[in-house]
Amino acid sequence: MFRGLFHCMHDKTRYPLPSMNDRDYRFATRAIHAGQRPDPSTGAIMPPVYQTSTYVQPALGEPVAGYEYARVTNPTRDALQANVAALEGGRYGAAFGSGLAAIEAVVKRLSAGDHVVSEENTYGGTPRMFNTVLGRLGIEFTYVDGRDPELIRKAIRTDTRLIYLETPTNPMMRITDLAAAAEIGRQAGIPTCVDNTFATPYNQRPLELGIDLVVHSTTKYMNGHSDVVGGMVVTDDDDWAEHLYYMQKATGGIPGPMDAWLTLRGTKTLAVRMEAHNRNGQALAEFLSGHPKVVAINYPGLPSHPQHELATRQMTGFSGMISIEVGSLERARAVVEGTRIFALAESLGGVESLIGHPATQTHAAVDPEHRAAMGITDGLVRLSAGIEDVEDLIADVAGALDAAP
Repeated sequence: MFRGLFHCMHDKTRYPLPSMNDRDYRFATRAIHAGQRPDPSTGAIMPPVYQTSTYVQPALGEPVAGYEYARVTNPTRDALQANVAALEGGRYGAAFGSGLAAIEAVVKRLSAGDHVVSEENTYGGTPRMFNTVLGRLGIEFTYVDGRDPELIRKAIRTDTRLIYLETPTNPMMRITDLAAAAEIGRQAGIPTCVDNTFATPYNQRPLELGIDLVVHSTTKYMNGHSDVVGGMVVTDDDDWAEHLYYMQKATGGIPGPMDAWLTLRGTKTLAVRMEAHNRNGQALAEFLSGHPKVVAINYPGLPSHPQHELATRQMTGFSGMISIEVGSLERARAVVEGTRIFALAESLGGVESLIGHPATQTHAAVDPEHRAAMGITDGLVRLSAGIEDVEDLIADVAGALDAAP
């Protein structure tokens, strides 16, 4: 049973990675089994944590199953990479030590003088890295509102080498038409990359819409337990895969085997967790949309969201991510400090609910004028609805809002 699911991870051929895109198997089955098999030496159902830095070679130039040094390859990491690749519907997955390290590995295929068109409303650490780290190496960035595909097209130059997107965006929940963006990239001969962290492959699969690369902060929903920092890139392209694996080897920004194992443990329950996150996010958003102290709400699952129709076309669920405008820093402070179940903390996507203030936390590094242009005001609050009982979550936020000045 499941012979097709349990791919041998110890083949001497490094490429392609074990694949589990077989449409005979549905998402939850792939989440539990893809890229893994029972340990051949013991029959253990969970892949071992290969906590090793190197591998013994029985003879010179003859590594066992292709494993020589753990920065280059590790069986636990290989299992995670194959698993997430299968969930995204891609052939190759490359794991990194953080979401930012994954994004950096993508952009480092470019050279000084190359140009990137980027969504303007991304996680705050992304433009910080683009502008203050990669920008100093001679790569140029132009930021556009990805809601309008024509703005992406108009920003393309003769030296543009990458279109970088995030949808839904953090924290304004903007939606980019991925099929349209992919077509723009294809016509111009420019690869497209999408941060799919907020949606996860359970709700959205950009590769199926023509996108070339998908990145994740696996710290968030993919792991789901707030105990790991990690990143992932998934692609179908052979050349991009070669580049990403070379980046693992050449720059070393990889996750340790225990982190890979913990993330792999998390992906096994991704389907059931995302069902709960989607359900709780929708219910909480519907409640907040009618609260008198909520000036505006950003959640693509609401018919009032300006891109609701597009979101329903390219997504199958809308996660637990919500942002609300409450009108002032004073009121925002009272809300984020007034909840009892929602914990005031940066990050998102864990089983527990979190609440935060983007202007002073996740987007503090973004220029104030840029923040204001995107709608990230001092009164904006971001919520990550966990998988607790939704009635408790609603009562918790309601109490904080009611007590706010």
